[in-house]
Amino acid sequence: MKKLGFGMMRLPLPDPKEQGTVDMEQVCKMVDTFLERGYTYFDTAYMYHAGQSEITAREALVKRHSRDSFTLATKMPLMRFKDGGTKAGQDAVFHEQLEKCGVEYFDYYLLHNINKTSYETAKRLDTFAYLQEQKAAGKIRHLGFSFHDKADFLDEVLTAHPEVEFVQIQLNYLDWEDERVQSRKCYETIVRHGKKVVVMEPVKGGKLAAVPEEAAALMKEAHPDWSPASWAIRFAAGLDQVMMVLSGMSSMEQLLDNTGYMQDPAPLTAEEVKLLERSAEIISALPAVACTACRYCVDGCPQKIDIPEYFALYNGDQEALRKGLTPSKAAYEKLAANGGRASDCVACRQCEGACPQHLPIVNWLSRVKSTYEG
Repeated sequence: MKKLGFGMMRLPLPDPKEQGTVDMEQVCKMVDTFLERGYTYFDTAYMYHAGQSEITAREALVKRHSRDSFTLATKMPLMRFKDGGTKAGQDAVFHEQLEKCGVEYFDYYLLHNINKTSYETAKRLDTFAYLQEQKAAGKIRHLGFSFHDKADFLDEVLTAHPEVEFVQIQLNYLDWEDERVQSRKCYETIVRHGKKVVVMEPVKGGKLAAVPEEAAALMKEAHPDWSPASWAIRFAAGLDQVMMVLSGMSSMEQLLDNTGYMQDPAPLTAEEVKLLERSAEIISALPAVACTACRYCVDGCPQKIDIPEYFALYNGDQEALRKGLTPSKAAYEKLAANGGRASDCVACRQCEGACPQHLPIVNWLSRVKSTYEG
């Protein structure tokens, strides 16, 4: 397989506020182009796009292309069973996913978002053993899990479950040495256990596709025809044990860019890696929120605050604020007209419990409030 995977988490939307309604016509064109260019890996999940991503995979991919022309990955939503649930409920979800995706088996199946909390859920439901049974029954070809925690805990999980074949982790050049994310340490842990690596968030939710001017200038000087996003994806794809790099593509333009340079990507040179290290320093110097726009924080917010949209606006204004310019208050008011304001936060912190980045969201919302409402 070519190393680029189509992440069906950030599909094109007619209305950005309606995550459950995707632009099916455009998705179909993107899926067709992706396959025509020789790429085969598609990644979806039960929760993506308000539960519609798996159905979209069925309509745009499974119904329109032969089963041997693609590989499909989805995930067991452990977060659904955090406050309860049974083994029977787990089995019902798995078979619901087969139906929603319109397939008889999954090429790759993952336990979704393993961390210390969800791992306890998996142990209570005996999820690893259950999925091994489904694999033996031919419903799963390859078993793995996605992971959002520290490397030492990852070592514990892999030691306890040698049956796992691959692990999906957040990996990009900005998080490579970040002690909160521990991309490098997690990668090295997986390699030490002899497993393959699937990369998620190689562009960190789009943050590494729109880098500060100084970092963009460095990249352009080195390779005028490389986009900032391509630098990030090349970095991840160049690692030896990386099996697949997922990119959540929201437009045909992004898909054409990604599938173009990933036809035959050469590993980055030592000089190019040093350039990315300098870019990471530049990006880290800005007081931006490390949000990847996964939107797990939005469901359950009692104030209906569109947290990722506010953080994206705040991050986009950092260079302007550093230069003493006025923040985009009109854009903030436009966002606020469609839901709760940052100042409406009641600090219930359910968002922080759902955040795979472990961000202090309430504190960041306070900064957003001060910037745009103060």
